[in-house]
Amino acid sequence: MNDVYGVIGDPIAHSKSPIMHNVAFNDNQIEATYVKFHVSKEQLPQAISGLRALDIKGVNITVPHKSSVMPLLDEIDPLANAIGAVNTVVNQNGTLIGYNTDGLGFVEGLKPHIDGELETKSVLIIGAGGAAKAIYYTLASLGVKKIDLTNRTKENGVALINSCPFALESRYLHLSEAETILSDYDVIIQTTSIGMSPSVEQYPLALRQLKNGTVVSDIIYNPLQTTFLKQAKQLGARTQNGLDMFVFQGALAFEKWTGIFPNTIMMKKAVLKQLGGSHVNR
Repeated sequence: MNDVYGVIGDPIAHSKSPIMHNVAFNDNQIEATYVKFHVSKEQLPQAISGLRALDIKGVNITVPHKSSVMPLLDEIDPLANAIGAVNTVVNQNGTLIGYNTDGLGFVEGLKPHIDGELETKSVLIIGAGGAAKAIYYTLASLGVKKIDLTNRTKENGVALINSCPFALESRYLHLSEAETILSDYDVIIQTTSIGMSPSVEQYPLALRQLKNGTVVSDIIYNPLQTTFLKQAKQLGARTQNGLDMFVFQGALAFEKWTGIFPNTIMMKKAVLKQLGGSHVNR
């Protein structure tokens, strides 16, 4: 009998995770199947108990369960515990261990776009939600020393900075202030939902002061090229959409489950093929 893996969320019908994971299982000749589990908030405790009862080897956790799943697990990885969210669960002989591969997945996808060491770069993060926190904490944990943050709500931005357990230089900027000093940054990371389909004409801040060669990343992947990225490219930036983060967070989860790091190029191609190469939804 094949081992079973899956993704738990609400809603979940749109998830493309099974596409790339099943391709990876097949490519590595692993007898396993990855499926979708639609689980409401009320059903989550029973669903997690079911992982043990049914010997499901591992799952991804997506919205709205990334934080609420944590008290239901046996162990939490230190980085996931610091972030306050789990997106990957490993069933290790009945012991459920939670990890967060979102931030690390983002970093792995970003590295090919960076010249030199990421630790030496000056970074600006736009947003202060769950994705921003995972990326901010992960970059800080890896030794990036200068990370500023801009967000529409000052309270949320300052709270994120103050809660980070890792040593770094960081300040909160109003959006209007950040716009005037964009040339200070080597990497700009857009983590909000601004510009996501169907509101594709929106963008979080003006890029007039962007310096040529800055790496501009937008974690949105529907559409693959947001207005924000289009503007950045016109101004000479090196741009990256959110598909790399989606694929690499999945690849790191796959490695947690199997001990094998899969072929990310193949996984990415599988998702793009399924969606006609024009957009992607998780």
